[in-house]
Amino acid sequence: MADQKSAEHQHVEQLISKNVPANPIYTLILSSVRVVSATKGHVTCRLAMEKAHMNSKGGIHGSVSATIVDWAGGLAVASWDLREKTGASVDIHVTYQSSVKEGDEVEIEGIAEKVGGSLAFTKVNIFRVEDGERGRPVATGSHTKYVKVP
Repeated sequence: MADQKSAEHQHVEQLISKNVPANPIYTLILSSVRVVSATKGHVTCRLAMEKAHMNSKGGIHGSVSATIVDWAGGLAVASWDLREKTGASVDIHVTYQSSVKEGDEVEIEGIAEKVGGSLAFTKVNIFRVEDGERGRPVATGSHTKYVKVP
């Protein structure tokens, strides 16, 4: 079946359904996020930009982009091997390339580049959706997580 979701897709949706409502920041920023696809180490989501996402100038707030990088990096790690716990942040970098405004939609791509015994290295891209397709980059990020399970 073409519309059957992968195990990774189902796992990521289940994590989102538990984690977003349990976290006030995620509830504010990610309540309307939807998973487009998920495979091992790769998650793609879409999110409509709302007033809560905007800075005082009407563009996406830098802290929203940074939260998305943190969150999507964790989802990419979760999709790597269907783990429940995605670790703790060690290092996060965000490069801001353009902006979006309220009413726009973004596509979020989380990639687990390497998941080892202690650390995971992820890359996250946020794109503006233009004419229903992935458009120009809004922000890119790298995120290192401590993932060793005691």
